[in-house]
Amino acid sequence: MRSLIVEDEFTSRMLLKYYLEEYGPVDVAVNGTEAVDAYKMVMSTDNPYNLICLDINLPEKDGHQALAEIRGIQTRMAGYYRKTDVKIFMTTALANMKSVQDAAGLCDEYLLKPIDRTILQERLIKHKLINAEAAGEKETKKKTKKKTNKPE
Repeated sequence: MRSLIVEDEFTSRMLLKYYLEEYGPVDVAVNGTEAVDAYKMVMSTDNPYNLICLDINLPEKDGHQALAEIRGIQTRMAGYYRKTDVKIFMTTALANMKSVQDAAGLCDEYLLKPIDRTILQERLIKHKLINAEAAGEKETKKKTKKKTNKPE
């Protein structure tokens, strides 16, 4: 699974990157303009994004604008380019339903920050980006590693 994280806040960006990089390569953008540019760039490769985690409040071009632009690119290319089935999860620290409703129909999920690893895994499984066995194996390996790294 190849992911793009679009987040201007460093801590949120690094946490989400940490969660996702165990499932595959992760690219990062810090604003909506970079997100659209990154999306356009990988569309011409054999390894397009499977997931974009897109913050709603971004500098330069906000998440709603970037979302609309990315979906517009998909619509224009759908007739002859089928690698456009990218899942887009909007992320926000706001409990503002207006922001959530503004992107309704264009995004696949919403995640409230701080991102909870278990909820993220559930959403990845729901959208068939990972399977439940892979999520369980990753969690088991992490727990085993933590146990073996504990000082005695």
